[in-house]
Amino acid sequence: MEKAFVAQRVASKLFATEAAVDAAMVETIEMMAELIQARKDLGLSATVGNGVSAKFADAVAALSTARTAVVEAHAELDEVRQRVGVRTKLAGVIGKEGSLVREMRAAS
Repeated sequence: MEKAFVAQRVASKLFATEAAVDAAMVETIEMMAELIQARKDLGLSATVGNGVSAKFADAVAALSTARTAVVEAHAELDEVRQRVGVRTKLAGVIGKEGSLVREMRAAS
């Protein structure tokens, strides 16, 4: 199988992984905001649900660590791509409707 197609397959999974981690972070942060707003709407003390909020804060920190690891892996994979002689640049581009469009471009 041609190296460029194998690299594209790996890149597609990498882009999907990056998007999934970002989406998880957004959902978790929105959940934290919703919990805070619900507490305020119900007129509850700041101590109510404090442990739950702390757990979601821990989750955001863990997702941030995961995101950093994936970004670092992305950089390492780009080095591997160059070492194995794949000369195309694999890029994830956001399309009109906000969906991820993948394309291969010739490296300059």
